Amino acid sequence: MVRLRPQRGDVRQRRRHVRRPGRPPQEEAEAVTAIHPAVERADALIDLERYDEAGALLAQRIAEDPADVRAWAKLSRCHLDAGRPDEALAAADEALELDPQDVGGLLMRSYALRRVGGARMPEVETVLREVVRLAPEYWLGHALLADVVFITNVVSRGQANGGQVTPQDMDVSARLAEAHVKEALRLGPEEVYGHEVAYKIASLAGNETVADQLDLAILRLDPHHPQALERQTRKAADTPGVKAVEAADLYAAGLAAAPDSEELRRGLDHATYRMLRGVRWLALLCLGLGASMIDLFAVDGETQRELPVELGQRLWCLVPMSAIWAVGALLRYRRRRTGVQLNVQSLLRRGRWARIVVAQAAWAMLCTLVITQVPWTDRAVPMVVFWAGLAPTFATVWFDRRKTG
Repeated sequence: MVRLRPQRGDVRQRRRHVRRPGRPPQEEAEAVTAIHPAVERADALIDLERYDEAGALLAQRIAEDPADVRAWAKLSRCHLDAGRPDEALAAADEALELDPQDVGGLLMRSYALRRVGGARMPEVETVLREVVRLAPEYWLGHALLADVVFITNVVSRGQANGGQVTPQDMDVSARLAEAHVKEALRLGPEEVYGHEVAYKIASLAGNETVADQLDLAILRLDPHHPQALERQTRKAADTPGVKAVEAADLYAAGLAAAPDSEELRRGLDHATYRMLRGVRWLALLCLGLGASMIDLFAVDGETQRELPVELGQRLWCLVPMSAIWAVGALLRYRRRRTGVQLNVQSLLRRGRWARIVVAQAAWAMLCTLVITQVPWTDRAVPMVVFWAGLAPTFATVWFDRRKTG
């Protein structure tokens, strides 16, 4: 009898499990009741990554009944998730020795063969074609077969061309897998993995429009899908015209949905660092205003302001500088998502270059205050102070664009 109970043999392919399309409810009920309770407990232990306990339980069950196909298939999954592909392959072979048409055992064998790799890879396609033959209405068989057909054809064409894979090779390989991709999506329209395979093929084949549509479909099915979130967030943040503060908000929103994503965290760190780099320009703008207040640089045909500058004018110079910082830094910071605000503080603690750019901005502002608030009677000292505030920033401003650590 063909059994369609899915075997989740690869940790990366674990998903929410719903009743599979194309499978009658009564058949699913029969498959569930046919499984021994010990095998069900082992399955739960595997989900908890307690592989030694699950393996011991399955070994005991197999000792009681060596003909329990489900126990052998589950043991294969246990070994595979624990990182022992050779043992997983041996257990899957034992399951198929008892029942060569067991779809679960065939799936486990395909997973194990892919992990073993090397000379065993050509066997994967053969095994999955048998899965599709035995269970043509099972979406997972078509999805896995599409993935393998695409990869093996790309690899074989690359080997034939001395390691070079052309766009035409990619396109031909994608067309060979196309029928199984469509069938997987038809049979399992709510299954994330089928869309993942379709995205992978479209992306590698260079069909960015289809790949983007599939990414959006993945996010509709699983709003917390980390890879799709990373791709869509990066795409939005890298759009021309998107400012650092907007990019930081995008990455913070993505990170809120996928908090374990290292790529989103790196993106948020980089966008936050860009925000901090922008603070230096505010400081330099204030430095320029301070220099203009005392006419630090002579202009042909114009008479320089008489020194010292009156107290009222010196104090009035603080007003535009305060407005620049209130609008350019403080207001923009307070309007950011909480995640961005927290990351600014975190990056300042973690990142040496983040502290450097803030220190440069603070130094430039200190020089600005010295220039504007001291009643200078000569421009020689303010000139030195001006260049002292300007030089440290311009010494690094073109070399630290991507320094987030």
